[in-house]
Amino acid sequence: MWVQKSFEAKQGVLYVVGTPIGNLDDLSPRVHEILSQVDLIAAEDTRHTKKLLSKFAFSTPLISYHEHNEKKRAGELIEQLKMGKSIALVSDAGMPAISDPGEELVRQAVEQQIAVIPIPGPNAALTALVASGIEAQPFLFLGFLPRTKKERKEELKKWGSLPVTLVCYEAPHRLIAMLEDCLDLLGDRDVAISREITKKHEEWLRGKLSECLGYLQENGTRGEYTIIIGKGDPKMEEEGEKWWASLSIVEHVEYYIKKGEITKAAIKQVARDRSLPKREVYQLYHCK
Repeated sequence: MWVQKSFEAKQGVLYVVGTPIGNLDDLSPRVHEILSQVDLIAAEDTRHTKKLLSKFAFSTPLISYHEHNEKKRAGELIEQLKMGKSIALVSDAGMPAISDPGEELVRQAVEQQIAVIPIPGPNAALTALVASGIEAQPFLFLGFLPRTKKERKEELKKWGSLPVTLVCYEAPHRLIAMLEDCLDLLGDRDVAISREITKKHEEWLRGKLSECLGYLQENGTRGEYTIIIGKGDPKMEEEGEKWWASLSIVEHVEYYIKKGEITKAAIKQVARDRSLPKREVYQLYHCK
């Protein structure tokens, strides 16, 4: 066991520093102080971090620390910490080690009993969650889902039946495919989709998954996205993705209509749920 008394640590300290996720005016006074005083800043992208340092006239030396050199560079930084240097770890935006490099360096520092002190700052996941209008607790942060459809669906199956709000990040070129898989496997849940949080073009979509997906299919995607997906229907949570197995197709369609869907959207969702042609569901429903 090791007891770290953070404010007694004077030398050889690793600061895990949260930086603005878009609006540079969100930099806190404490972050300002740390970044101006440490011996070295380990940055995910030194070009990106230089813009931050330039705005606040910091002259602190920079070194790269990213996913491609993380393991090698972590060892080098640990040696500098052992020599008494203080290092600030930053990512391009938000908190390091949350869908960004940093976990390896923190782990090695803790193993070596080097003081690791977090300096709080903005975080896109929590910022989006509290403004989503969706129940915030309990929530599960998934970060970026896998890139391939098969692996993404496996991940959604693993977590989708839990009675929790899901929080994800996604790149613009993968967002529509990711939302289509969510709709397929999770059903038409409440969702809040934000892009470019704190920046000039900040935008929110709030509604059903099908509605937001349709809007994005029509209007396109731009910028980085944070997605908040509401908890599943209790019936789905109890019985998994086959919750509808005991329902007739007519009952299945009417279930969605009672939840507020128009008939066309309800038929489309039932076709998805059952992997049936939409025309077949339409004919069976209207021949009731």
